[in-house]
Amino acid sequence: MSLESTPAAGAAAAATATVQPTLRVEVRYFASIREALGHGSETVQTQAATLGALRAELIARGEPWATALGHGRAVRMALDQTLSGEDAALRTGAEVAFFPPVTGG
Repeated sequence: MSLESTPAAGAAAAATATVQPTLRVEVRYFASIREALGHGSETVQTQAATLGALRAELIARGEPWATALGHGRAVRMALDQTLSGEDAALRTGAEVAFFPPVTGG
């Protein structure tokens, strides 16, 4: 029996086939989010395909990201300096920004 015909080999091949390519994005944090994280920007290697998936990856890091970017918080996102929703597609080299809602006055 060859290795390729074993269930484990088949599962490994299937897992390899579904792995998303790794993207490198520049992430910037503003206002209270920057204060909570203690830094204003970082370069992130991610397999996220969308802004929402990237946010979820960052939240999964635990504290302080979980609190600063948590889904119960009002957080705005921008992709390449354009306000965007969670379904916006990421690309390598993109600039992503997370910031709280702003008010005028």
